Amino acid sequence: MSDSKLAGQFFDAAIGLLRQVRDEDAGEIGAAGTLIADAVVDGGRLFAFGAGHSSLAAQDIVYRAGGLALMNLLTVPGVVGVDVMPATLGSALERVDGLASAVLDSSPLRSGDLLVIISLSGRNALPVEMAMKARALGVKVIGVTSVAYATETSSRHVSGTYLKDHCDVVLDSRIPIGDAELTLDSIEAPFAPASTVVTSALLQAVMATAAGDLADRGVEPPLLRSGNVDGGHEWNTRVMTEYGDRIFYRR
Repeated sequence: MSDSKLAGQFFDAAIGLLRQVRDEDAGEIGAAGTLIADAVVDGGRLFAFGAGHSSLAAQDIVYRAGGLALMNLLTVPGVVGVDVMPATLGSALERVDGLASAVLDSSPLRSGDLLVIISLSGRNALPVEMAMKARALGVKVIGVTSVAYATETSSRHVSGTYLKDHCDVVLDSRIPIGDAELTLDSIEAPFAPASTVVTSALLQAVMATAAGDLADRGVEPPLLRSGNVDGGHEWNTRVMTEYGDRIFYRR
């Protein structure tokens, strides 16, 4: 099989998933956008968290041109990205009971804030505990996960529950178990994961919805502009000054 045919198959698979979440998650996307807009209007702060590769989608909505300036990255040392050595340590930390509570206890999260938690499987202790603890603090939680994992895998949290069980809104990425879209007779393992593409698109759809919701309420969305266009730095300085008490990535 030619490389170009495989590339085309991957694009077709990713486009199919994007169409599915567009059509089947529309209500949840709208609800998530409303929660974010509510937090902005009510003085809440916005945070996003993802472990491992799920962190890529979280980082994509933080300090981003065209994105809301109020979205902050909630970090857990050792699990954000794959730069920790060894990389497998991040996967191990996701299964540690009590880590999420310790992180939230030392974080700026407070009642009235909103937290986006991204976990493809939603089965590990870290995202489940983080969602439970955050809601107990009075924080609204938007979960981004593949609900299919809850029917085909076992939970790794002591409660036996999944991320989807502890969210105000759940966005289902529809990613199949194993996160690989292609197979080939000459390749033993499935390959070509699409979760980053789909999850990032889902979250950008939510952010767009939130911006539109704010505009409908007569509130100027606190959006950032690209620093690579004329006037971008000046615009961003104004927005960050106005909302400085709700932006933590500058401190």
